Amino acid sequence: MGFAVMTITDAAAQRVNQITSNSGPDALGLRVGIKKGGCAGMEYTIDLVTVPNAKDDLIERDGAKVWIEPSAVLYLLGTQMDFETTKMRSGFTFVNPNQTSACGCGESVELKPADLAALAQQRNTQSPAA
Repeated sequence: MGFAVMTITDAAAQRVNQITSNSGPDALGLRVGIKKGGCAGMEYTIDLVTVPNAKDDLIERDGAKVWIEPSAVLYLLGTQMDFETTKMRSGFTFVNPNQTSACGCGESVELKPADLAALAQQRNTQSPAA
């Protein structure tokens, strides 16, 4: 089986399902991407999906569907998408091993492309011996 670009926590899957069910019959899930912006240089984007892009990677958990933009894949490899509610805010969060820094308010990040050789080596060391 292939390697998942990103993982989704239970809380994120529940929130994706809530958003989808509250957004009408055409809503299928969410699309995650990266765009240039903010004081740290990049921002995560989240959009509602009504028509999937065949080039996007699809991640599913507990009925929740999250598509990943092709241009964001190298920046999101190994990332965990979560949803949290605090006294100050609620929203999706990303634990991304490719993040090198973030702005003080947490709205933008600096990301580097994933090291594919290191990911392959890590994957090989985690695989059970045959």
